Amino acid sequence: MEALFKLKQNKTTVGTEIIAGFTTFFAMAYIIVVNPGILAQSGMEWGAVFLATIISAVVGTLVMGLFANVPYAQAPGMGLNAFFVYTVCFGLGYTWQQALSMVFVCGIINIIITVTKIRKYIIKSIPRSLQHAISGGIGLFIAYIGFLNIGFVELGAVPSMAIINSPELLLFLFGLLLIVVLLTLKVKGAILISIIATTVLGALIGVVSFGGADTISFADSAKALPTTLGVIFTKEGLGSLFTGGGRSIVIVLVTIFSFSLSDTFDTIGTFIGTGRRSGIFSEADEKAMESSVGFKTKMDKALFADAIATSVGAIFGTSNTTTYVESAAGIAEGGRTGLTSVVVAVLFIISAFAASFVSAIPTAATAPALVIVGIMMASSFIDVKWTDLDEAVPAFFAGVFMAFSYSITTGIATSFILYCIVKICKKKLKEVHPSMWVCTCLFVLNFILQAVI
Repeated sequence: MEALFKLKQNKTTVGTEIIAGFTTFFAMAYIIVVNPGILAQSGMEWGAVFLATIISAVVGTLVMGLFANVPYAQAPGMGLNAFFVYTVCFGLGYTWQQALSMVFVCGIINIIITVTKIRKYIIKSIPRSLQHAISGGIGLFIAYIGFLNIGFVELGAVPSMAIINSPELLLFLFGLLLIVVLLTLKVKGAILISIIATTVLGALIGVVSFGGADTISFADSAKALPTTLGVIFTKEGLGSLFTGGGRSIVIVLVTIFSFSLSDTFDTIGTFIGTGRRSGIFSEADEKAMESSVGFKTKMDKALFADAIATSVGAIFGTSNTTTYVESAAGIAEGGRTGLTSVVVAVLFIISAFAASFVSAIPTAATAPALVIVGIMMASSFIDVKWTDLDEAVPAFFAGVFMAFSYSITTGIATSFILYCIVKICKKKLKEVHPSMWVCTCLFVLNFILQAVI
C-alpha cells in the first residue's frame, strides 16, 4: 500500500484516505440516478445509462487513482449531460447515437491535446492571480450547487432564500450546523459523520426511504446495456455523423468543439481550484511538468486519466465523463493520494448492486458538505489584490461570475477575455502568454458560434 500510493510522502494514512473516499463518493453519488434520468429523455434506456454511468466512473476513477495517484473521482458531468439532451438532441435534432458519437470524438480530441501537452501549456499560461480567483470561484460554485440542490435558494425573477417550512430544508440545516460544530471542534471525519448522521435522521423522520419502487435491479440494467454499448461504432453512430454535408458538418464540428472546450476547462478549473491549495499539485510538480517528457508528473498523469475517461464513457453509453468538483469534499477530509480514488471506485461498483440504498442518500445530507467545502475553498480569494482593478476585474469573472453563470468554463472564459482586454489597455501585451491568447480567441469564437448556430 505504501509503495503504491506513497502515503507517508503525502502525509496521510490509510484511515484518512478511506474516510476521504467515502466522503467524495457520498457527495457525488447523486449522479448514479440523476444522469440516467436526464439522458433517458433523449430516448436512451434508463437501465443502460445507469450501468454505463457506473462503469465510466469506475474506469475513470481507477485510472486517476492507480496511474496518477491523486484523490480525484470521475463520472459523467452535470451540465454536459444537459447540453447533450437539451441542446444537441432536442435543440439541434440529433439522435442520442449521434450525440454519443460526438462525445467520443471529443474524448479523442482531449487525449490528443493532453498527449501533445497542449492542456499543460494552457495551465502554465494562466496568471497566478486568476488561479487564486479560480480556486475561490470553484468554492463559491460548489456552495451554490449545494444551496440549489436542496432548494435553499430559489431561482425566480429575483433569486431568494426559500421559506424554511419543509422537513428537507430543516434536515439540511441540521446537517449544516452539525458539520460546523464538528469542524470547529476539529473532529476527524466531520463531513462524512454529518452525511451519515443526517441520512439516519432523515430515515427516522420519513424524509429518506430505502428500497423504493423507482430503482432498477443490476440484472435489468445488464440486460439493457447492449442497447448503448458500442452503438457509436454502428451506422446510427459515427457512420451517420458526417453524412449531412455542408452546414450539417459545420454544426457537428461546432458541437464537438463546445463539448471539448467545456470538458477541458472544467477539469483544468477543478485541478487548479483544489490541487494548488491542498498541495496535491505543488509548484515544484508544475515546474517539473514544464520540462517533462511523457507522463512523469502528477499533473501530466491526472490530465491523461481525465482525457481517456470521456471516450470510455461514450463507448458504454453516457455523456462526457469528467473530473468531479465534488472531489473537493474528500480532499477537505484529508484525501491526498490515489487510494481515495480507489475507495470511490469500489463504492461505485458496490452501488451497482445497491442502487436503492445509494439513491436514498438525501440531498439534504450531501448539500451541507458542498456548502462547507465551498467556504473552505473561498479562502483563496485572500491572495487576489482586490484594490487593483487590473487584477480585480478578471478575478471577479473567474471567481464570482463562475457561480452566477453556473459554469466553471464560462467563468474562466470571461476572465480570460477581460484579462486580455485589460492588458491591451495597459499596453502590456507581452505579459499575456501565447497560449492564453489562443484560448481567449477560441472562447470568443465559441460564444459567437453558439449565438449564430
